[in-house]
Amino acid sequence: MPLNPDAAITVTAFDWVPDFARGLVRDLRVRWALEEAGLDYRVEYLPQGTQKLPRHRRRQPFGQLPTYEDGAVTLFESGAIALHIADQAPALLPEGDNARARAAQWVIAALNTVEPPLGDWSMATLFEADKPWSAPRKPAIRERIDERLGELSARLGDDEWLEGRFCVGDLTMIAVLQLVSGELADLLERYPNLAAYRARGEARPAYRRALEDQMAGFTGAPPAEWAAAQQEEEIA
Repeated sequence: MPLNPDAAITVTAFDWVPDFARGLVRDLRVRWALEEAGLDYRVEYLPQGTQKLPRHRRRQPFGQLPTYEDGAVTLFESGAIALHIADQAPALLPEGDNARARAAQWVIAALNTVEPPLGDWSMATLFEADKPWSAPRKPAIRERIDERLGELSARLGDDEWLEGRFCVGDLTMIAVLQLVSGELADLLERYPNLAAYRARGEARPAYRRALEDQMAGFTGAPPAEWAAAQQEEEIA
């Protein structure tokens, strides 16, 4: 589904991120949900740093991305946005009673239970890798990630999706599982059903369209401090 510059729905995204973050920035989760729902949307691209300015903080008080606006509501937090989109698209909810609640539990589990130790790993290996406390923390963080993956694997078992058919809970969980990469890739290999689960999600046409759109949007320049730091690193 091509982006519609006249669409009522607007999503914010960065116009540049480092290579390691491409395909992982959370606007991808929102784009994927919109693609699954068949809803037109447009993207407002922000240069790095401008998300902290007052105009954007009126939409997102913590100065983060993405945000969502549709003329009736302005939302932040990718999980809340994905659930709002699912409310407009029955195909993003499981079948049966209490469908919305069952989908919501998996969205929240993905973000509150599975993702936090992965965020800790990113802090220890990327954002605070030079701190003396980071390296000693890595074994314990890996252990917590492995524990969560094992629990999720046991719950999924031989099922294709978490609640019978693909829903917004799967979308969010698979997006979180994409963070299990690099030095952590061996952890996912221990759970073939989770690796296959993630691959099924990534094979969905809506996901492929969302990823292509996100990657095409990285047309901006890095902030001056990033460029300077990279230049110093190359010289060193």
